[in-house]
Amino acid sequence: MINSSQVSYLTFGAYFDIGLFKYLIFMIIMCFYILIICANLLLIVVICLNRSLHEPMYMFLCSLLVNELYGSTGLFPFLLVQILSDIHIVSAPFCYLQIFCLYTYVNVQLCNLAIMSYDRFLAICFPLQYNTRMTSDKVAMLIALTWLFPFIEVAVMISLTASLQLCGNIIDKVYCHNYSIVKLACYDTTVNNIYGIVYTFILLFGVVTVILYTYIKILKICFSGSKQTRQKAVSTCTPHLASLFNFSLGCCLEVVQSRFNMNSDMVLLSSSDCDLQHALRQFAAKCEADRMRVSTSKSEVMFLCWKTMDFSLQVWSELLPQMMES
Repeated sequence: MINSSQVSYLTFGAYFDIGLFKYLIFMIIMCFYILIICANLLLIVVICLNRSLHEPMYMFLCSLLVNELYGSTGLFPFLLVQILSDIHIVSAPFCYLQIFCLYTYVNVQLCNLAIMSYDRFLAICFPLQYNTRMTSDKVAMLIALTWLFPFIEVAVMISLTASLQLCGNIIDKVYCHNYSIVKLACYDTTVNNIYGIVYTFILLFGVVTVILYTYIKILKICFSGSKQTRQKAVSTCTPHLASLFNFSLGCCLEVVQSRFNMNSDMVLLSSSDCDLQHALRQFAAKCEADRMRVSTSKSEVMFLCWKTMDFSLQVWSELLPQMMES
């Protein structure tokens, strides 16, 4: 058993050896990352330099672009390093830092999209009162809350996770993921689960409520207004809705994939003998079924059979008895 004081690093179990193709994947991700940085920086500079764009809508958009830079920087450089590395490990503090960056990015993004829908609601439903309702002070306050609330909530979540005693150090991801670490805990994680559910519910309930309310009001205006009003509303809201749908779909797929086991067998991919040893130890500690399959980077298929005091490792037709550590 590995306790929390001994877990100084974490191993990623989702990487596998793809040979020279890793350089191709590295170049694709590098180009994608450079494109994200250049596009977002260009838009931020244009908004900052053009005084005619110093409007609430563009200020919220600028906050969204800054968050894109923040989130992509928290993910892509780390992926690039891991792709070229032969041993896929990361220090525990750095892993928690990446979790903090990625989770705050997602939450800030959702809050930004909710604030932008509220801004469009005021602009379409109250055009004459828009400037008095959406003042510069209110814009600054909304942007500050958009960043402050997720930072506090995610910091609490990270502190709860970091205090857990872990019985393993292998996570089945290509990047650091909070729930994957929580699943390694040696004891009950009810507090972490309750906090995660409550926080997710509050965030999604708040975001969904704001977006649904604002767009219901906007649709009422569109159906009761003139053709020109409907065209203006559609042209204004379509990009926002497309961004919201795309981002929400990605988040939902990630949550479903991380919370539910998508395969009937538990599979670990290892790119080194050291990683494989850690993987087998984790299987021995958590094996609950009679048979579980492990596939390595060399396409070796192994069956791990659980017994009361020992387990056996079968490689093809050969049986290698292994005694468990008490």
